[in-house]
Amino acid sequence: MGKPTRWVTETKPGHSQWYVDRFRQLAAEGADLAGEARLLDTLVPPGARILDAGCGTGRVAAALAERGHTVVGVDADPVLIDAARADHPGPRFLVADLADLDLAAQDEPEPFDAAVVAGNVMAFVAPGTERAVLTRIAAHIRPDGPVVVGFGTDRGYPLTELDADAVAAGLRLEHRFATWDLRPWHDDAEFAVTVLRKPAS
Repeated sequence: MGKPTRWVTETKPGHSQWYVDRFRQLAAEGADLAGEARLLDTLVPPGARILDAGCGTGRVAAALAERGHTVVGVDADPVLIDAARADHPGPRFLVADLADLDLAAQDEPEPFDAAVVAGNVMAFVAPGTERAVLTRIAAHIRPDGPVVVGFGTDRGYPLTELDADAVAAGLRLEHRFATWDLRPWHDDAEFAVTVLRKPAS
């Protein structure tokens, strides 16, 4: 593991368990927790291999697995990974730091058809590692595969920096939306969903 993530340094003790409990409660109440998975499902062929980068409690990975995809979820927080394994037996969940991600070392050498980076993950990585995170994610994606990133626009990671970091990581900007259900992008949107793509050659 590299530098401590903001998830560790900028949250209170017990935050991880609070987060686990929150999403278990939302699921029990029947909340729609699959919006990100629906979008990813439209971008990949049936039975795709998908990386859920910063998977948290595993809700997106689980929804993608229910749609027939093979999913590997990774997160730096072992509390969240333990909850994901307990609640969602379909995908494979691994503890990993996205800034130095090397899934071949964890017996996952096959590249992925796509990656999803949901749940404000980019706002919680260690400061200054955003470009490294995107680079390591891109290294695990097949040519022509999408990488979909979503986070709040008030989270301290300007979209201009995301765009520059994506280019440096070898990804190109394809689309941007204001929500996971594809509302049109506008400059004062509170959330951004960015579809990046690894060039085919």
